[in-house]
Amino acid sequence: MAKRSAAPVAPRRRGANTVPPLHRSLHRFLRLLGASTRKSARRRRLTAEPTTREREVPRPQESKRSEPESEPQGNDAAAAAAVAGKYWAHRHSLFSLYDRGVRMDAEGWYSATPEAVAATQAARAAPGDLVVDAFAGCGGNSIQGCYVVAVEIDPCKVELAAHNARVYGVEDRIEFIVGDFFRLAPSLKADLVFFSPPWGGPSYIQAPVYTLDMLKPKDGYATFQAAQRIAPKIMMFLPRTVDVSQVEELSWLSCPPLDFESEENYVQHRLKGITAYFGRTKRSPSPLSVLG
Repeated sequence: MAKRSAAPVAPRRRGANTVPPLHRSLHRFLRLLGASTRKSARRRRLTAEPTTREREVPRPQESKRSEPESEPQGNDAAAAAAVAGKYWAHRHSLFSLYDRGVRMDAEGWYSATPEAVAATQAARAAPGDLVVDAFAGCGGNSIQGCYVVAVEIDPCKVELAAHNARVYGVEDRIEFIVGDFFRLAPSLKADLVFFSPPWGGPSYIQAPVYTLDMLKPKDGYATFQAAQRIAPKIMMFLPRTVDVSQVEELSWLSCPPLDFESEENYVQHRLKGITAYFGRTKRSPSPLSVLG
């Protein structure tokens, strides 16, 4: 099977012809939240409970030093060492606009989806699809979508993701919800759910074969079933050592079974992960990925 490297991905900008205006998708977002009243003209960040405005979300501590502002601060020496060592060299593959002020926390450095991979995944959504990003983190996947509802339990990560959306000029396409995805899932409706739940940290690679019960905070079966309540199409981004045959079994949880497709994602000739597609997602002729 041929492996091809990723072509440079141009960041999506507000006003691009391929991006539907916010007002065309507004009714979808109101349907998703089950709202019956008119949406306020003033943009705000939605929370599970309690409700809070964007200015009330805790902001990460600002750096007073000359290092990049996305570098972890405080006494976390291990996180600082990881940034300065293993992950710093990959900053532009994670966010091509990193030098314009992208911010990440320590976890974001090793958990953000590489931008080229995130763009390929987003291209599989149909134009106008409303996408729920179930574990949004610092926003690496959310900023690539057409119209996204980004769910993240950590308000500090939401603040970072919102900042990164502004750096990429796509803040008008994303609504952030601070809350637990599993608690919110029964009340959400969308066209597609994307999720890349925590893989267990960098140590996940030590397992010869990655199984679905290793995903956090719940196993892959519980997470998949929660996503099924939201949308008929699901995308999962998983470790490169995942047992693909086990992932395919998830398609049989539906009746009739969902269409299944797996994709190997490469960046600079290196396998970064496996994306699993369930349901009829749009095919993307990207040189980044090898279909399985």
